[in-house]
Amino acid sequence: MKRLSDIGTIKDILSRHGFIFSKGLGQNFLINPSVCPKMAELSGAKEGVGVIEIGPGIGVLTQELCSLAEKVVAIEIDKRLIPVLSETLNEFDNVKIINDDVMKLDLNKLIKEEFGDMKVVVCANLPYYITSPVIMKLLEDRLSVETITVMVQKEAAQRICAEVGTRDSGAVTVSVNYYSKPEMLFGVSAGSFMPMPKVDSAVIRLNVYKEPLFEPENSKNFFKVVRAAFSQRRKTVLNSISSSLGLEKQTVNKLLSDSGVNPQVRAEKLSMNDFAEISRRISL
Repeated sequence: MKRLSDIGTIKDILSRHGFIFSKGLGQNFLINPSVCPKMAELSGAKEGVGVIEIGPGIGVLTQELCSLAEKVVAIEIDKRLIPVLSETLNEFDNVKIINDDVMKLDLNKLIKEEFGDMKVVVCANLPYYITSPVIMKLLEDRLSVETITVMVQKEAAQRICAEVGTRDSGAVTVSVNYYSKPEMLFGVSAGSFMPMPKVDSAVIRLNVYKEPLFEPENSKNFFKVVRAAFSQRRKTVLNSISSSLGLEKQTVNKLLSDSGVNPQVRAEKLSMNDFAEISRRISL
């Protein structure tokens, strides 16, 4: 198995394939040999389990996943990396590479066709620029997956794993907690990548609920309220919701008070139940 965490090996492979890093795709390849084995193991990859990997790059994490899992389906948007992956993964017969945009794929259909009755997990080193959209797609599509283990920017990891109702929480915190229980696994320094990013990363795991812990009467309203409440973090929840949703302050003030929420607090102070109660009373 090629040592894809070795800088010399990486440069040789990329040079032979004429590959140049794309800033637009946020490409940073792992060169820390201890990260991927740990990440693959903590993802739940093992015999009898199928894995969806997003953005395999040159295949350093993919190799570890293939060594553990029954089958790996890796989705790579950059067609230039397909011949690279064909070389670096040629010793594995349990991997399938799909050259496509994960945001456009029907992942429920993919899971059914590729994994059948297997347990499925997701494992990925996500580009910083598309972290939240990918995570929310994976959750909102209600996929039949047990866990989602991803490496993201450290700040994003802290936000996602924050307790709802605390200063570090945000709209993504509430949204992720609606579908799963997030947990921080371990940090990854910027020096673990080539090229080296300007910030550190962290690996988190989302333990996906088979059904949400609670179901607001109107889930569309729930997420609209959450986004509106956090749209202007420094303002009160009254001002944020009123401004974002185009509602009269008097109307919003009353529905917040009727919901048992102090209109003068910021969104970060609200609980999941607070958002659910507001969404039940609001007309959108």
